[in-house]
Amino acid sequence: MDRRDALVEKFMQNVRDRNAGQDEFLQAVEEVAADVLTVEKAHSGYADARVLERLTEPDRLIQFRVVWEDDDGAVQINRGWRVQMSNAIGPYKGGLRFHPTVTPSVLKFLAFEQIFKNALTGLPLGGAKGGSDFDPSGRSEAEVMRFCQAFMAELAPHIGPDVDVPAGDINVGTREIGWLFGAYKRQKGLFHGALTGKGPAFGGSILRTEATGYGLVYFVDCMLNAAGESIEGKRIVISGKGNVSTHAAEKAIDQGGIVVTLSDTSGTLYAPDGFSRAAVAWVEERKAAGEDIASPPSEFGLEWKDGALPWGTEANIALPCATQNEMDADAAKAVTDSGVTLLAEGANMPLTSDAIAVLDRAGIVQAPGKAANAGGVAVSGLEMSQNAQGRFMTAEQVDEALRNIMRDIHDTVADEADTEGTSPDYRRGANVAGYRHVARAVCSYGIV
Repeated sequence: MDRRDALVEKFMQNVRDRNAGQDEFLQAVEEVAADVLTVEKAHSGYADARVLERLTEPDRLIQFRVVWEDDDGAVQINRGWRVQMSNAIGPYKGGLRFHPTVTPSVLKFLAFEQIFKNALTGLPLGGAKGGSDFDPSGRSEAEVMRFCQAFMAELAPHIGPDVDVPAGDINVGTREIGWLFGAYKRQKGLFHGALTGKGPAFGGSILRTEATGYGLVYFVDCMLNAAGESIEGKRIVISGKGNVSTHAAEKAIDQGGIVVTLSDTSGTLYAPDGFSRAAVAWVEERKAAGEDIASPPSEFGLEWKDGALPWGTEANIALPCATQNEMDADAAKAVTDSGVTLLAEGANMPLTSDAIAVLDRAGIVQAPGKAANAGGVAVSGLEMSQNAQGRFMTAEQVDEALRNIMRDIHDTVADEADTEGTSPDYRRGANVAGYRHVARAVCSYGIV
């Protein structure tokens, strides 16, 4: 065992003891620790302050009961959480997720990742995440609204524009943010930027919905440009059919890419000649209506592959955009055999550790989510600035700012990346660059 491995194992044993059974969180911490512990040990100030260990312990984890009434008048009970991980460089910032798979482990992993993602944007944003085990599928609009109002009744005391600014995430879109903000406004009697992802009619930023997917493609474009290439003519496999997936598909198509897949949990839509904008819009409409995508109109030239994953489809670029750990070692092997040379994560931690190892051995250049999918939080940060100033940007201004932020993130990450031959290690670069930014702030405050 070399020095780095010994450091990581000693560090992780302590973290495991304190977080037993929280597999997602432990996976996220170990990935960062493997890259930054040697950096920490080489800096006496960071080592003495035990920066990384401090960042693995949330500032606070708030848990609460959410009681609401369904359409039949029956009382329903869910759990809600907010993990405020670190506000070293700004108010807590991170989304809210409503899904039956939400647990403290999932939220802690997402909040931990958010610390470094937000640091990479260069904006003053801390790391947080929250949500509930509430399942909105099959619920009426009135039921989802009542749940949002009950959820905010418990969350409101813990958030605010200079404290913690939640946004949306899985199953929390502009509609849900509107209900959450309405409940917050009524409870507090204040109209200020306590949430982002709001509709433009009440303080939201233009392009916030598109930002994560668009930013992902802008980051990929930077990766390709650094290698003397462009996205035009590249075949691209994308997983998922949600907000990130479809908007990444749109932007890739606009830039001349050939998007050949979108998917859901039951199978994959394959477009031999590439998706058109109209075909992507059809997927978005089906998703919004809560319907499957297994029966596309014939004019789009799409094929439905029941039960299939996108991975293994012949392509140059892979964009996993669905959920955490969606790609295991077998799926990664399929990616390596399909001709893919570049992978960028649109979801948070979509690759298992074994999948990363497979791709590393194959020499596939990879961009982690904390860098590649930072476009959403970047525009959330712009929304916070617009709310504070009472002045709003045009779509062109937001898009230009997003492009610039993603370019700056790429360049910052590339500067920290170890390079073997011509392939920069973007994963390590993102971890180290984000860590250094936060560590400088943590050490500036003393022992607090």
